[in-house]
Amino acid sequence: MADPKGFLTTPRRLPPRRPVDERVRDWNEVQAPGALLPIINAQADRCMDCGIPFCHEGCPLGNLIPEWNDLVSRDDWLRASERLHATNNFPEFTGRLCPAPCESACVLAINQPAVTIKNVEVAIADRAWESGYVTPKPPERLSGRTVAVIGSGPAGLAAAQQLTRAGHTVAVYERDDRVGGLLRYGIPEFKMEKRRLDRRLGQMRAEGTKFRPGVNVGTDLDAAELRARYDALVIAVGAHSWRELPVPGRELAGIHQAMEYLPMANRVREGDYARPPITAEGKHVVIIGGGDTGADCLGTVLRQGAASVTQLDIHPRPGDERADGEPWPTYPKIYRMSAAHEEAMELAASPEADVDARVFSATTVRFEGTAPDAQRPHGGVRALRLIGARADGRPGPDAERVLRADLVLLALGFRGPERDSGLFDQLGLDLDERGTVARDASFATGADGVFVAGDAGRGQSLIVWAIAEGRSAAAAVDRYLAGSTTLPAPVGPADRPMTA
Repeated sequence: MADPKGFLTTPRRLPPRRPVDERVRDWNEVQAPGALLPIINAQADRCMDCGIPFCHEGCPLGNLIPEWNDLVSRDDWLRASERLHATNNFPEFTGRLCPAPCESACVLAINQPAVTIKNVEVAIADRAWESGYVTPKPPERLSGRTVAVIGSGPAGLAAAQQLTRAGHTVAVYERDDRVGGLLRYGIPEFKMEKRRLDRRLGQMRAEGTKFRPGVNVGTDLDAAELRARYDALVIAVGAHSWRELPVPGRELAGIHQAMEYLPMANRVREGDYARPPITAEGKHVVIIGGGDTGADCLGTVLRQGAASVTQLDIHPRPGDERADGEPWPTYPKIYRMSAAHEEAMELAASPEADVDARVFSATTVRFEGTAPDAQRPHGGVRALRLIGARADGRPGPDAERVLRADLVLLALGFRGPERDSGLFDQLGLDLDERGTVARDASFATGADGVFVAGDAGRGQSLIVWAIAEGRSAAAAVDRYLAGSTTLPAPVGPADRPMTA
């Protein structure tokens, strides 16, 4: 390490975000442009280069974190970029979207604030693009083998890039009209501007990967026919089967799933709409769900100009410190504040605002609506009733509370891959007890030459796990096609995050 006392002399420092009143008026990323570089060398210097770097265990990609921290502290950005890209295909994505379990596992975090690993990562990635270090890496020779990848989220893209670089001819099939999966239509622009995705897709095209958007395999194209045309098939369709809220009044108009709402906001940014078909503008909004998707809805609602917004979380408010049952180096459930929550809280402090950023221990009892009419045969939502929730999620003894609601967004997570596409029946695939695609230790399904990567086989998870699975599945496919492989396989299908 460059400075053996860096963790003692330098405090943890995060880059500033743009002022709230500025950023809620646009869709640009919330981080202040250029704010990282003046501080990042000293932050990288805080890395202790531990004998056993547990940050490696926190990150399923196996990122060489102490190595690139040391290189950044010495201003060696080229070699830092090489170390970073050795284990991560898309560090500019993870550096913005991952909740950084590596930082929870940082040895320094035992009794001090962790190294700002995520910020160092994104600084390297951005500097690499700006300096021209990121270039296409086409294979030296082609294998003559072909692979189809179904789904263009992070798992599918990682598998495709690895297999292309190994010399196979790869085509990625995506049911949406543009490539990127949830990176394109699920992640709001203020968290990651889509120019970063387009730039990486350009690199992949230059390497030889082919993209086939607008093709819904299982519906538009028979999956068995697709399998017959290629030597191997990788299913990376994600876990888009959302959880429902079966309470009275659910049929009322104005109640939508988060993944019905968020893509429309992103499509405005793509130029498809002047105004989204579902908008929070001028409405009283309630978001049900306290996770990352709920926070994405919150930030989007604020930018669309809602009259009021309340986010409900069924869980109790987490503590500010690790609980005894969540010791280091596990990823703890503590009180965290996203940029969207920061925006909501600051706006709530102004006297003219009507914003209640987060309500914990709240469970929805029922929705109330207006009378039916020609446009809304079931009526439209106008309020919801909630009650305090016990620690196990059951309703508590408190009195009911009524919230006004013209728009309700359900952000309750996902159960697994969608089952009605025809994809699984056409290939003869089995689902396991969790509702995900059954696979063996080599990511292979019961159908010959068909492999599964990402949330479709793992269930809802983090972007780093999706990329790691894509890399590992690519290694399994390469071995299936060539008999052996030199591609890295950072995780196995049964691997899970560290728990106590």
